[in-house]
Amino acid sequence: MEWLTLNEIAVLAMFLGFIWMLFRGIPVAMALVGISLIFVLVAELFLDPNRSFFRDIIEFDRTGINYQRLNVLSGRIFGQTIKNPVLVALPMFIFMGLMLDQSGVAQRMMNSMQKLFGGLRGGLSLTVLIIGIILAASTGVIGASVTLLGVMALPAMMAQNYSKPIATGTIASAGTLGILIPPSIMLVIMSDQLAISLGDLFMGALFPGLILGGLYIAFIVIYGLLKPDAMPAPDRTEEVGWPVIKEVLLAVIPPMILILLVLGSIFAGIATPTEASGLGALGATLLALANGRLNMKVLKDVSRSTLNTSGYIVGIFLAANFFALILRRYGGDEIIEGLVLSTFDDPYMIIVFILFIVFLLGFLLDWIEITIIIMPLMLPIIAGLGLEGDIPGYDQVAEPVVTWFAILVAVTLQTSFLTPPVGFALFYLKGVCPPGVTIGDIYKGVIPFVMLQLTGLFIVFEFPWLVTWLPSVAYGG
Repeated sequence: MEWLTLNEIAVLAMFLGFIWMLFRGIPVAMALVGISLIFVLVAELFLDPNRSFFRDIIEFDRTGINYQRLNVLSGRIFGQTIKNPVLVALPMFIFMGLMLDQSGVAQRMMNSMQKLFGGLRGGLSLTVLIIGIILAASTGVIGASVTLLGVMALPAMMAQNYSKPIATGTIASAGTLGILIPPSIMLVIMSDQLAISLGDLFMGALFPGLILGGLYIAFIVIYGLLKPDAMPAPDRTEEVGWPVIKEVLLAVIPPMILILLVLGSIFAGIATPTEASGLGALGATLLALANGRLNMKVLKDVSRSTLNTSGYIVGIFLAANFFALILRRYGGDEIIEGLVLSTFDDPYMIIVFILFIVFLLGFLLDWIEITIIIMPLMLPIIAGLGLEGDIPGYDQVAEPVVTWFAILVAVTLQTSFLTPPVGFALFYLKGVCPPGVTIGDIYKGVIPFVMLQLTGLFIVFEFPWLVTWLPSVAYGG
């Protein structure tokens, strides 16, 4: 039996200690900083060859970290994160999404599309999914999208005798599309952590996100045919004519123009993602003003929520950078790389193994922790697999393999919003559900959509060109 080295024990203890702190209810950023400081103390008392009483007994591969050196490294830990220009887009996109939720655009789309699809079996579910796709491409804030769709659609679904699982599953899954379809907050963070173009990620995520939305719509149509009692058609519906179609167009065109301005300016190379995020924030504010929803209270509430969300994410950024620094001093990056590479010889199986680990972590951790902590550790592994020649567009996209891998992880992480016990979309929805809807109904409802997400993941894995084609066309003409 081969015993673990001291390095491996320390790295394992850091991860286990972090997870234990999370289960104790300690906030993520505090848990990351706390466990890092503990292991700085361990290194200083036991492992530093110049100071440790045990230096003649313990041999350690990595030393040289203590509290005194942290003063020198503080600028590196905190300064690089705060000065990162990519992260400027983060609060702008958050503001854009929150302001759109306040603008009344989604409510107008719901009212008009109900008239258009309401007479169909499963028409309300189709309405929710289409609005979810549009909101995903214009907000990217999961909690706001799920809550908004739940408040608007769930009472109407219950009044029409929809099955509770199918109603809640549709709303929860439609609301999570914003994490994948650009502009996505998660893709902004991945761009920073993997040091790849945010424009590449936005373009690469477009087709996978639309495919996932298409799978949802196909499922609802087929499910409505197989189990008509689960999604009954209403007894009375308004006749669909030009007035209804006109109302739908007037409701849909403004957010679509905003999406075109934001994503189109990025894809056409007119604006950087950071500049486009400012354009999106301004456009969402103008939409709220045009709908008569903009006032000082709304502006103040949206600004405060933006500050809180951005501060939460940046706080985790800083704490994760500190955690990663200490982990590397213990040789954690080499240990994890060696562990992953030793599992399989086939590079594609290594990617499958990593995605499986990410999927399992989604049951326990939020996507922010997984993205910020795990992705940088996986970067050297993926970059060293030598798959560039196998990925279409490799000669026109800066980092085709890493971009493809990032989108695979993004699709995988989308399941973390729907998988218990930490599926945040489930609890966002439960908070606005009527008393008769239980958490068990929501769990049952999301199961088929998790299967559809895994199907979408398989499609993107088998056809990498779905990710690389659009960036290669944009850059290669």
